[in-house]
Amino acid sequence: MVETHARRAAANGQAKFHLYEDIAARLARMIENGAYRHGSRLPSIRELSRQMRVSINTVMTAYGLLENMQLIEARPQSGYFVSSPLAEPDSALRANGRSLEAKPVEVGSRALQIIRTLSDPALVPLGASAPNSALLPIVRLNRMLAQQVRSHPLESGSYAPAAGHMRLRAEIAKRLVASGCTLSPEEVVITSGCVEAVSLALQAVCQPGQTVAVASPVYWTFLNSIQWLGLNLLEIPACPRTGISLDVLAYALRRKVIHACIIISNFNNPFGSVTPEENKHKLAELFAKHEVPLIEDDVYGDLSFAPERPPSVKAFDKHGWVVSCSSFSKTLAPGYRVGWMVPGRFRSKVEALKRLFNIATASPTQLAVAEFLANGGYGRHLRSLRRIYARQMVQVRDAVARSFPQGTRITRPEGGTVLWVVMPETVDAYRLYDAALEHGIGIAPGPLFTISGDFRNCIRLSTAFWSPEVEAAIKTAGELAAGLNSGHAPAADSVRQRLRT
Repeated sequence: MVETHARRAAANGQAKFHLYEDIAARLARMIENGAYRHGSRLPSIRELSRQMRVSINTVMTAYGLLENMQLIEARPQSGYFVSSPLAEPDSALRANGRSLEAKPVEVGSRALQIIRTLSDPALVPLGASAPNSALLPIVRLNRMLAQQVRSHPLESGSYAPAAGHMRLRAEIAKRLVASGCTLSPEEVVITSGCVEAVSLALQAVCQPGQTVAVASPVYWTFLNSIQWLGLNLLEIPACPRTGISLDVLAYALRRKVIHACIIISNFNNPFGSVTPEENKHKLAELFAKHEVPLIEDDVYGDLSFAPERPPSVKAFDKHGWVVSCSSFSKTLAPGYRVGWMVPGRFRSKVEALKRLFNIATASPTQLAVAEFLANGGYGRHLRSLRRIYARQMVQVRDAVARSFPQGTRITRPEGGTVLWVVMPETVDAYRLYDAALEHGIGIAPGPLFTISGDFRNCIRLSTAFWSPEVEAAIKTAGELAAGLNSGHAPAADSVRQRLRT
């Protein structure tokens, strides 16, 4: 471990065994022998520097070394903790040796039925990607809605401009500075949620029969949109940590086999991955070079667990080929259906399509969201929401570590509300879905996120909710997975009894 690395360096004539390496080695031994168990909190940097009588910089370097070895992890505003024993999925698994071949999308009836059940309120929502409404400022927002309707009776009851109310567009332009974008309000178009924004973008840049590239696995709503618009799909392999493969994407662009691409750049659904800033810069340059539109869904960008949210790809767009889409559905109120897009060079086409198919987004909710952004403490709300979601991400990961069969791997998102779980190959995700459904639990099987038939041993889990019921449901799902792995599964009645108690 740490000692081996340092002593090998010394044997090669490099620096001697440094003090920070000695501290890291001692902590690693304590983790190995169980003195610090997975999930337990380590001493703070200042506390450990006092205990070991070394400088703060020495402790920080030691902790950094242990982080690189994935023995510990830093949790925003909480300190350092021993990492879960679950490994992350191997990025090599994503390529699967598939050739680059565009195909029409056919979302089958079974997939549609599963998607419908995941929003069933009677199920424990382990598979949903919806936000936790109990954590959102909906009561305050509703009060502002009532106040805005009273204060602006004519405006609230009339059609908004197709591009949206200017006050809301101005407030969004201010917020986008945090994502690295300097934009005028006129460049922002208000939509009825992010799904409409992506749909408008696809219609603005593609013709039926053309091909759209996506990172695989991909959010299933994109698959539905691509199918209904008569487009073909090209799945590009993705890394669970860094997102879409730039090399494969560049190859597809050189071959001129794609006409647009959709990515979720920050806290991807379903991986939870973040495209590194350097790669975002390269993406913007790559698509500008080939003059191909890149549609960016940045709906999770504000849910970073770090103090600063990561930049969007749009921040590096100098030529208008990036169409950025987002909404307030994950952070304020999903039922308000207020989203937006920055269409770049496609703005005129997008506004024309908006007028044609939707006329305008509802005025009252636009006015209420604009007021909340201006005077409702949106930044303070986001900081609180991020802390809760960061804690729940850890709780769900730890629960999976305790309950799922040996050999399970799991992503380590640094924001958002979803996890990707790779189980042993003997566990079929569809069979696990069926078994969990009998116990009143909803999970999202991996094959929903592809048209290739891959990811049969994968599931997506939500981290937006945490309660004793959720913890018990994860334990049950893990036992069911273990049962499928060994050929046995717990009886539904016994698990329901646990959930009741």
